[in-house]
Amino acid sequence: MCPAPIRWNYIWYFTQDHVIEEKKRDFWRGNAGLAYKVKKTIVLVGMMGAGKTAVGQALAQALSVPFLDSDLELQRAANMDISEIFARDGEAFFRKRESEIIARLLGNHHGVLSTGGGAFLQERNRAEISRHGISVWLSADLDLLWQRVRHKDTRPLLRTPDPKATLTQIYNARVPVYAQADITVTAKPEYEIRRMVVEVLKALKTRPDVIEELP
Repeated sequence: MCPAPIRWNYIWYFTQDHVIEEKKRDFWRGNAGLAYKVKKTIVLVGMMGAGKTAVGQALAQALSVPFLDSDLELQRAANMDISEIFARDGEAFFRKRESEIIARLLGNHHGVLSTGGGAFLQERNRAEISRHGISVWLSADLDLLWQRVRHKDTRPLLRTPDPKATLTQIYNARVPVYAQADITVTAKPEYEIRRMVVEVLKALKTRPDVIEELP
């Protein structure tokens, strides 16, 4: 029988993973003494493989706010994974449900929200994000994205005879829309999660309407 989970900074860990938990605690020990007031939901947007989930989880820890993931919430609501939803109901159905989930999550307490790669393309979603939060584009170049997604079979849009060509087509179509985000933070191959969070925080600190560092 699995031991009961414990909660820490809005992320669940199992007790047998105590070493991982301690590393997570150490991860932000450098921020000890820092506290922030988060005034708007911080919405991470960008391509598949940009790091929205990993960076979002760490950013939420640094800010001591909840981490939310629209894809995960959609999977829970449908009781199936993203690829199954695409296969059974099609992309149009998926996008409609995605918009409903995002609108609901934006209405919750302020936190960090990771969105699917196609979410920001929908005008309805951009309007909701602008009304209730701030959009942060995690911008990564095509080569970096390909290195991150090439060995994964969890991306329904890349299940084509030439997935790299498909990724290139998606990238070229989406980048101009992502560029409409309120803030852009560029990912680099040498940046680990901690460095990306530092860069996001640096950008957010220029927006006192979003976060405020407390004494």
